[in-house]
Parts: sequence; C-alpha cells; structure tokens
Amino acid sequence: MSRYREPDLSKLRTVPVGARANKVARALLAAPPGADRSFKAFLDSLPHVLAADHLRQVAAAIASAHRGGKGVVVLVGGHVIKVGIGPLLADWVRRGIITHVALNGAAAIHDFELAAFGGTSEDVEKGLGDGTFGMAEETGAEMNTAIRAAHAAGQGFGEGLAGALAARAECPGREVSVLAACHAHDVPVTVHAAIGAEIIHQHPLADGAALGATTFRDFRRLAGSLPALHQGGVVLNLGSAVVLPEVFLKALTIARNLGEGRPTDFLAADFDMIRHYRPRVNVVERPTKAGGTGLMLTGHHELLLPLLAWAVADALG
Repeated sequence: MSRYREPDLSKLRTVPVGARANKVARALLAAPPGADRSFKAFLDSLPHVLAADHLRQVAAAIASAHRGGKGVVVLVGGHVIKVGIGPLLADWVRRGIITHVALNGAAAIHDFELAAFGGTSEDVEKGLGDGTFGMAEETGAEMNTAIRAAHAAGQGFGEGLAGALAARAECPGREVSVLAACHAHDVPVTVHAAIGAEIIHQHPLADGAALGATTFRDFRRLAGSLPALHQGGVVLNLGSAVVLPEVFLKALTIARNLGEGRPTDFLAADFDMIRHYRPRVNVVERPTKAGGTGLMLTGHHELLLPLLAWAVADALG
C-alpha cells in the first residue's frame, strides 16, 4: 500500500464571497493620471493601503504638530544629506516645522562641506588605496577648530559648527545647509559623534576631549528637547541605522525619568532604504509602547523624503 495520502477536496466547506470581509476594495485602489497633474492630485491618486497611507499619516502628523506647537524632532544620517535632502530639511527649519535637528557625525560633515565648499562625498576606495581618504585639509582643520572653540565656550558640537558657518565670509552652499538654517532661525541642532568613526577624527587638530565634551552636551540638549513631543509631537529617524536610534532611546529615558513618564502619545517614524533592528525597536516600537504610533517606510531617501516634504506642504496648505 502506498504511503502517500491525499485529502478529499470534495468534502471542503466553502463560504460565499459576499460574507467575507475584504481588506481591499475598489475605493482604495490607485487612480491613473487625469487632467489634474498637480502634486495634490498625485498624492490623492496613490492607493489607500500600507505605505501610501503611512506616508499620508506621517505628513498629517507633522502638519498637526506644527499647527499645535508640538515638537518635531528629526534624526538625520549621513546618506540623507549626501543624496541631496538637506535643502528640504533646511526649508522645514525656516518654516518653523522642525523644532530640533540631531545629526550623526557623517551628516554634519556632509552638510558642513556642502555649505563651506559647495561639494561633498569622495571616492572612498580610491582614497583608501593611497591613504588619502578623509584627509581633506580644510574640512578637518575648520571643523576641528570649530569644535575646539565650542568646547572652550561651553557650547555644543552642533552649535559650534553652525556658528562657524555663520561667521565664514564665503559660504557657497549656505542656502542648502541644515546647520546654517538652524543657526539663522535659532533651532537647536546637535551632533552625535562616534569617536573614530568620522573622517575629521583623522586630522591632526582632532581633540578627543573637545569632541567628547561637545557631543555629550548635545546628548543632554537632545534630551531637553524631547518633552515637546508629548501628546502630538513627531520624531523622524532618517537613515541612521545605529547611532541616532541608540542616542534617542537614552535621551528619551532621561526625559521620561525627569518628566514622570512623559513624553508619550507621539508619532515615531523611520525612513530608510532597508529595515534595521535598532530603528525598529529603539525609535518605532519601544518608545510608542506607552502610547503613540510607530511606522516604518522603506525606500530610497532621494525619492521617499521629497515625497514626504511635498506631502507635508500639501497638508499645511
């Protein structure tokens, strides 16, 4: 006798399709381009499912936070600045949408170079071969000088870099710089460095004491900005896989320790090209367990973040 068995499908129980609850209906589907080619028409044409609705939800939350005077804290990784998103963040700073910008070290370097020299991003493999990767004299000298001066003045890392750009006689990329916009509009900007992870740490002027003290001050300053998230704020993690999610979690712990469990009931969203463990658990999931909403949107920064910026503009009218 064969050991193979097959079920008798004629005995299966079926159900009428009309009695089934559907997750997708015609009203939720995408619409093709029509006579109206505006961005609003495009946004409205997106399907009302999954990431498309999450994008609308994040944009609406940012607009609501802005109108309600709530915090909008943006954590920015280096690739986000390198692929051209800085001008959009700078615009949000000028419009008073962002209440705090936290940069990792790479984001600060790319932003500083674009502002001061008009360009950034080198060929790593080529420079690594002959030992010149990250050895740009002006970048290392100017940024480390600014960090040393900030340390001496009791300032933060971000504050020092922003002030140095403001004092620079020639700044060809000032209008695209997040640091410069924060300085001009008095928005807190902090830099959260990992010692040894940034090219400016290779420079002879790098001072570990100054780097450590200024970035530690910025950690405390980030913690000081987080209470504004309570009941309606937004935190966005843009392209930082490790450093900023870890820093944010500890800063949030300080804020809640001093604030009797607040802030809660905010929206936390992660935007990145792939999904990482730390942004998911340290930004999206754990911080919103006490109340709030966590979302993850996955895609290239140079496509997804302009969509978000335009969606926020549409939500604000």
